[in-house]
Amino acid sequence: MTKIKIERSTEEKILEAAKKVFVLKGMAGARMQDIADEAGINKALLHYYFRSKEKLFEVIFLEAAQKLFPKINSIFESDKSLFEKIEDFCSEYITVMSENPYLPLFVLNEISRDPENFLGKIWDKQKFPRPQKFLEQIEKEIKKGIIKKISPLHLLINLISMSIFPFVGKAMIQFTMGLDELQFRNIMHQRKKEIPKFIIDSIKK
Repeated sequence: MTKIKIERSTEEKILEAAKKVFVLKGMAGARMQDIADEAGINKALLHYYFRSKEKLFEVIFLEAAQKLFPKINSIFESDKSLFEKIEDFCSEYITVMSENPYLPLFVLNEISRDPENFLGKIWDKQKFPRPQKFLEQIEKEIKKGIIKKISPLHLLINLISMSIFPFVGKAMIQFTMGLDELQFRNIMHQRKKEIPKFIIDSIKK
């Protein structure tokens, strides 16, 4: 095995280990030693690849963003009906959040701490979601009398917040409702259909 392949394999092993640790312990509770142990390497080697858990998390975040943002843009800019786009949006968002449940809190913390720096990194490496066509489509559906008169912006905010909040408030929801990890995941899977149904039923005439 060449040196490049070995380094790539080690880096992939670290990233997979970090995802597991972040899921189990969250960003604040995770330690570099935990990640090194999970990856089966020593801490010195981990620091050779990633100087800090923040840098490691940044790589994981950008990897998830690269999966999500293009798909969301594809939904926004497709020729599908408004209702189909609402269904697809919720399905894609919840799928990515389920695979990376620690991301919402990380994003909120980073934006609160240093919004310009954090968003700048995303803008440099990733095309941000472009919802213009989606918002214009809502306006057209209102004029056609297909849906009620609503604010396109508020509809989009509702879609995003209803998809993301359960992951932000995961610990509170699990504790209050007495849900284990499997039950929480099943409920999130159900929300892929529940959220679109709730929103579509509330806006269609």
